[in-house]
Amino acid sequence: MEVIIPQKIYGDRSGFSKINKKLKSLIGDLDVKWRVSITIRQWVKITLEGEDSEISANLIREEWGEIPYSLASVNEGDVLLGRLVDLGKVGYGVYVDIGILKPRPKDALVPLYWLKRTFGEKPVRQMRREFGWVDYLPVEIRIERVEKLAQEIEAYLTDRWVRKIKGWTSDKYDKLFIVGTISENVERALVETGHSRDVRRIEELGLMETMLILKKGTHAPGIIKEIGPYIKPAKIGAIKFPQDGEEK
Repeated sequence: MEVIIPQKIYGDRSGFSKINKKLKSLIGDLDVKWRVSITIRQWVKITLEGEDSEISANLIREEWGEIPYSLASVNEGDVLLGRLVDLGKVGYGVYVDIGILKPRPKDALVPLYWLKRTFGEKPVRQMRREFGWVDYLPVEIRIERVEKLAQEIEAYLTDRWVRKIKGWTSDKYDKLFIVGTISENVERALVETGHSRDVRRIEELGLMETMLILKKGTHAPGIIKEIGPYIKPAKIGAIKFPQDGEEK
């Protein structure tokens, strides 16, 4: 039995050890053996064997959910957790990988007209820069239109996620979005560089995606420069507010 959950393992691949620890806590007492692997698009696949494999699969789905896998199972109105993908490659919107692998991998498009209506008249590249967007960053979307014959999907960010983005970009705290390593490695890098004291809050956005909210007076570029060498090959996006005397 297999369950593919809406989490990815990539970058330094530290997510394998973390997901195994979580599975041990979740289903370790059941009569089941499991193996963690990844699909062609890096989604986490958990293969289960044993008398309690069905119970274990249900517990895993309750904990993390499950990717749609097939285009045929995606319907208008569905709310799904995906990952930003191929940022910077097109100017007519942003693509979100929601886990469609059959009949072939297919991403959902959040169109430019909706982005402009929601976030203002600005090009996608400016949104990417202002919002700190990087590939693999988790987002929650609502499916608006599915053309199954043409294999096209249009989606909008959910109201909840729009509120998050608007909050992140208006509260005057610089933020870092770190993708490609687990939060424990980020915390270790902060300790090693002496920057733990500069972080207001650490929030796990996904298995290998972490947001740091920095304290007032602490600015993203300086922290990126310091912790970057400790968390290779992770990628970092940032929301930056102007320092005193600067114009945004």
